[in-house]
Amino acid sequence: MKIALAQIEVLPGHPDRNVEKILKFITEAKDQNADVIIFPKNSIAGSMIGNVANQTAFINDCKSYAEEIINSNDDIKIIFENVVDESANFRSISDSSPFALGNKKIRDDLLSHQAKTENHPIVYVNCVGVQNKGKTIYNFEGASTVYNSSGEIIFRAKSFEESLNFIDLEKIDSMSPIVETEEIEAAAIYNALYHGVKSFLKQIGMNKIVIGISGGIDSAVDTALYTKVLGAENVLLVNMPSKFNSSTTRNLSEQLAKNLGCNYMIVPIQESVDHTVKQLESTEIIFLKDNSTHQIKISSFVKENIQARDRSSRILAALAAAFGGGFTCNANKAETTIGYATMYGDCAGVVSALADLWKFQVYALANYINDEIFQREVIPQGIIDIVPSAELSTAQNVDEGKGDPLKYDYHDYLFRSFVENKFTPEDILNYYAENTLEEMIGCQAGLVKKYFPTAEEFTNDLERWWKQFTGIAVAKRIQAPPLIAVTDHAFGSDFAESQNGTYFTRKYKSLKEKLLTK
Repeated sequence: MKIALAQIEVLPGHPDRNVEKILKFITEAKDQNADVIIFPKNSIAGSMIGNVANQTAFINDCKSYAEEIINSNDDIKIIFENVVDESANFRSISDSSPFALGNKKIRDDLLSHQAKTENHPIVYVNCVGVQNKGKTIYNFEGASTVYNSSGEIIFRAKSFEESLNFIDLEKIDSMSPIVETEEIEAAAIYNALYHGVKSFLKQIGMNKIVIGISGGIDSAVDTALYTKVLGAENVLLVNMPSKFNSSTTRNLSEQLAKNLGCNYMIVPIQESVDHTVKQLESTEIIFLKDNSTHQIKISSFVKENIQARDRSSRILAALAAAFGGGFTCNANKAETTIGYATMYGDCAGVVSALADLWKFQVYALANYINDEIFQREVIPQGIIDIVPSAELSTAQNVDEGKGDPLKYDYHDYLFRSFVENKFTPEDILNYYAENTLEEMIGCQAGLVKKYFPTAEEFTNDLERWWKQFTGIAVAKRIQAPPLIAVTDHAFGSDFAESQNGTYFTRKYKSLKEKLLTK
């Protein structure tokens, strides 16, 4: 029995285009004398179609397309939509599995064990392309796989590519297992982001992008990624310095643009920021109850927010419209976790490619892009080496080694424990008291004592970021752009949120008191 594995790109909510492709693949399989063709689950409608799934007209439309597929099976058996046992000698599993780091191995372990236990081959068929649940964009890897009766992998389709592959049922158990080299994490992340961004922009009909570049690592990685996806001619890079931006980061921004050959412009913001501050401080506020007047004072912190909003809401939004595209959100997952971004400022954008990556993963991706994708230094080493900084005040002067308030080599792992391990301050403080915290969250040994010599300093830092994570950061995440998921713990659909405010458990408060009085 000759089996065809149809690894197709499924367009959610477009049964007409999906069935057109399905029929084309059926014809090709017939031409190759296949006896059976297997399609991914939900290959007619897509898996993530939102409220469309409740529309009677849409459901009836899908049913009519299913009938068209059924009527084309005169010479071939077609498996689509559901799990079907086609023979006593093998089992087909037609499923759709989004990409997430580590998921392929989990799936292999599960299906290999199942094939070995049941003593017959398993054929797994997955789709490619992107589907989304509004806030979260999922990338489907494909990587359709055949397991023999011993649970060994004897075939794997290419990841992120449409393909029609053939396997002879009777030969599966006599074929040699394939040998796969373990993919490094940075390579897996790059491939997922590249295909995710490319497919998503194609779906929404966007082929140009504007990126605000600061001379920092996040915007640089985004720049290299979008340039590879769209081509340098379709990417506009904008450096928007204020009086707090050093010549170092301005020069690095220009060097990045030159290295990649992108469109580049410099739009200073200090004049417009000063105008906004002056306008607000000099305009009287009238209390209409008694006609009394007073004036508002703009603090240094608010001035930082004004800078961020001026860059995104004014300049990038206007340039994106003029350039004929959208503008990116360059936030990473550490920033998103604790809301280290300005609402309507650097929280804004059409899509966020890096928002499911911790800062250490962004750095690893930068090196991978230089070494493997471009095979030259497109992201300047100076950007990789410079201290991460928003450059919104003199307290963040990169030339003086000053930067963000985050110690990324520790906070990346602390925040990851909040999101992925579901650790609370009670858990963290217990591990701290037992001297096992670094082991439990996975950061380098010695960092806790280095950054927080006393229990008071440690608990102050912990509470600061927990309050951010469960407080204002929730509102920011809810309003943030859609992101490309690369884990099972992406903000949005995978991470259910409610704006309930911050809470510390009774045990946490008790343990804190003991530690501080010890």
